[in-house]
Amino acid sequence: MPAPERIPPRSLTSAELLAKGELTVLGRIREASNAVLYCSVAYGDDSAECVYKPVAGERPLWDFPDGTLAQREVAAYEVSQATGWDLVPPTVLRDGPYGEGMVQLWIEPVEGDSGLLALVDDEEPAEGWKAVALAEVGEGRTALLVHADDVRLRRLAVFDAVINNGDRKGGHLLPASGGRLYGIDHGVTFNVDDKLRTLLWGWAGEPLTSEAVGALEGLAEALRPREPLAVRLGGLITAAEVAAVRERVAALLEAGVHPAPSGEWPAIPWPPV
Repeated sequence: MPAPERIPPRSLTSAELLAKGELTVLGRIREASNAVLYCSVAYGDDSAECVYKPVAGERPLWDFPDGTLAQREVAAYEVSQATGWDLVPPTVLRDGPYGEGMVQLWIEPVEGDSGLLALVDDEEPAEGWKAVALAEVGEGRTALLVHADDVRLRRLAVFDAVINNGDRKGGHLLPASGGRLYGIDHGVTFNVDDKLRTLLWGWAGEPLTSEAVGALEGLAEALRPREPLAVRLGGLITAAEVAAVRERVAALLEAGVHPAPSGEWPAIPWPPV
């Protein structure tokens, strides 16, 4: 009688590896305002590099409850997945060497795809670019801050409006292999008050693309009470914050255009990079 066929073990998804694997701290990223640890994660034959942000290393903020930034990062990943755009690297909430924290797959930026933001001396953006604002560049000089008219950035602009991102800086954009573009650092998100601060205002007031409308309609369905996404978000942010996400999605669909700065909150993050 022939021996039964051996089924090879299934490789873990990135999210499963991040959740199940053993974390080993390799170093610290000191430029970050909160504790950010560079780690390896391994489970069986699977391994990867990742970032671990323990809740214990979060600095208190006046406008966000203490100890909630890691959960907001994971909530941003969940919303990103629901759009179908895959804008945020795989991110999980788990225990680690320094307690509970956010663990996110490390993305190695690629060279040669940094032409997303620029300062120019012209009064109007060139073809293929969108104007953001005038910026002081020293010695009484100003320059026009522009970003590329890039579909990847446009998706991120819609995503940021949904999650109410209060800190979309240039340094939070990671060009990756295969032409991919990821957004990172989503700790100051999901506030019930308007906190949108971004460098991606170039489409303000312009009609949403049909692709964006479709993604928002899908989000509206996924955010209905008791739907899996709504349940997962309810375990990460408050009920009022989940309701605010629903309201922002509905408002974007009703308006049909990219939002503009409210004037009640600084529109550009500082520093912008």
